[in-house]
Amino acid sequence: MKRFLSIAPILLTGGLLIAACGGAPYSCTDPLGCVKIEPNKEIQIAALLTLSGPYMPYGIDALRGAEIAVAERGSLFGHKLAIIQQDDLCTEQGGIDGANALAANPQVTGVIGATCSSGSLPAAEILTRAGMVLISPSSTAPSLTNPEFHQAGFLRSIYNDKVQGKVVAEFAINVLGLRTMVTIHDGTAYPKQLQQAACDSFERLGGTCTGQFEIASGEDVTGVLEQTSALDPDLVYFPVYTDDGVAIVNGAKDAGLANAALISSDGLLSSDFISQTSESSQGMYLSGPSSVRESQEFIGTYTARYGEAPIASYHLYGYDAALMLLTAIEHVGAISGETVFIPRQALRDTLYAIRGLQGRSGILTCSPSGDCATPEIQIFQIVNEEFLAIYP
Repeated sequence: MKRFLSIAPILLTGGLLIAACGGAPYSCTDPLGCVKIEPNKEIQIAALLTLSGPYMPYGIDALRGAEIAVAERGSLFGHKLAIIQQDDLCTEQGGIDGANALAANPQVTGVIGATCSSGSLPAAEILTRAGMVLISPSSTAPSLTNPEFHQAGFLRSIYNDKVQGKVVAEFAINVLGLRTMVTIHDGTAYPKQLQQAACDSFERLGGTCTGQFEIASGEDVTGVLEQTSALDPDLVYFPVYTDDGVAIVNGAKDAGLANAALISSDGLLSSDFISQTSESSQGMYLSGPSSVRESQEFIGTYTARYGEAPIASYHLYGYDAALMLLTAIEHVGAISGETVFIPRQALRDTLYAIRGLQGRSGILTCSPSGDCATPEIQIFQIVNEEFLAIYP
């Protein structure tokens, strides 16, 4: 795969020259310090992803993508690469606990994660304070890269939900001809911010967001569905995760919403959701990352390694997060004798300098606030228990 990376010349290390010319031992002057990798030690990167619970498929799929990227690279500077794992549980507390554990490990060069925006928000602050970088393959909440709140160590290889909410609204108004919308969310960062982005765009296009209901994840949704039905909306938009999505879809018809269009987003783009909703979800719509024409070679590599086809779309973004990190490490690593130094601020600066890096999900170019993906969103419809891309 051909790669392009534009970085400021000042960031290029002279490490290889140090090794070749036998000059003075390397002295770390990076303002955030350096990771020191002793002879015969592995270069460690970390994965702070959802590895258990109902949202495990999203984290596992991203982890697998990262593992494939690491396996392809094999080693850097003659040192093997290793991924250490922390479970973020797709929760705020999981993000806090996992980030604290990683921040205490001086051998971690960078972190891929978190899976859910609720975990990435605190993790980004903790790891930034520790001088580390956090690259998320799936946290799409707009606030994460809002310049007002952005943490300097946070970037992402997936899109910003400002774009996803806009596409949902355009599809509802321009394609389906709908004019009234009710949203349901669980109050956490990803669902709350995405439904707000959709409502804002929907109303700018002439529609009306007649209700925005917050639920506690895992609660009985019957009452909220009845309140939603009483508003008689043209569509119900619920960008939630699997358990709540299953409950909403399976209860919608009985609550009197048989004639309302049901739309969700990438939190439900998994085989688990379809298997638990069966006929109830047929015909509903979901927004998510545009279908990528993955090479058969890559799919074959994934399938051979894990014994099944990709279980979600996040392996592409997990691969790209690892690609970004490994490429940046390769550019800034300094070799002194048999020891490798990774300067942390230079690593961070190099990531932000990425321009036109070809990833598995598309071209990666990082903004000053950490948005690196090309934002391409599609609308899918569930037809015969498959996600069929229908718009644009």
